Amino acid sequence: MAERPARKPRKAHSAQVVRTERLTPHMQRVVLGGPGLSDFAADTYTDHYVKLLFPADGVTYPEPFDMERIREEFPREQWPVTRTYTIRAWDPEHRELTLDFVVHGDEGLAGPWALRVRPGETVRFMGPGGAYAPDASADWHLLAGDESALPAIARSLEALPEGARAHAFIEVAGPGEEQKIDSDVAVVWLHRGERPVGEALVEAVRALEFPEGRVHAFVHGEAAFVKELRRLLRVEHRIPREDLSISGYWRLGHNEDGWQASKRDWNARIEVEQEGAASAA
Repeated sequence: MAERPARKPRKAHSAQVVRTERLTPHMQRVVLGGPGLSDFAADTYTDHYVKLLFPADGVTYPEPFDMERIREEFPREQWPVTRTYTIRAWDPEHRELTLDFVVHGDEGLAGPWALRVRPGETVRFMGPGGAYAPDASADWHLLAGDESALPAIARSLEALPEGARAHAFIEVAGPGEEQKIDSDVAVVWLHRGERPVGEALVEAVRALEFPEGRVHAFVHGEAAFVKELRRLLRVEHRIPREDLSISGYWRLGHNEDGWQASKRDWNARIEVEQEGAASAA
């Protein structure tokens, strides 16, 4: 039996906070820069993401920072905690990376950090990952998500060529959470209020009269509504799997550690169920 190739070591990037900005009551922007981004690039996909590395409490890591060495020499509970964030913008000329954080006061890890971090502080992260960019050959585009998907949807809309047909739905807490997006596409902003996450989004996409032609769809956010929309698109509208970028960025009641541990199995189970239904439809 052939030996499996050795896993390529993943390099951690190091950057400094350049500036921060409060965009809305629940969205904080952090812009990173510095010489550590000299070999970084994120201009292939519009859903590029990075995994921020937060040091475990009371732990100091050796320099130069090396995740492979940390995993080999430190117990698991002392490894950095990771949090995944979609890149809102990458400026290759100025080597600046923009990340937007959903914040709810002191809740969570990354949101409170984004509120208190100051220019000059060092940030380490892995990446970028990513897999989606709007397909220019599609007849039209569908983009739908909650706040967690807003950066990717905004970046995707801004990447569409002039005149491209698209329907974009973004669910946020209320009117104060809407943002300016540099695109000709008229975004449908859905205000959640006291309703469950994703309920208004599912209703809006279900009510959409789908245009003729091939659609390229991007649907991300809380896992429960993503499951419902996946069924709508795959089973009811018979959209081919290869024309869908669809996954749960997070799951209600789970932090990222818990969700990432179960996400692959959860997604695989949903895919089996819905692919079977799509084949039978």
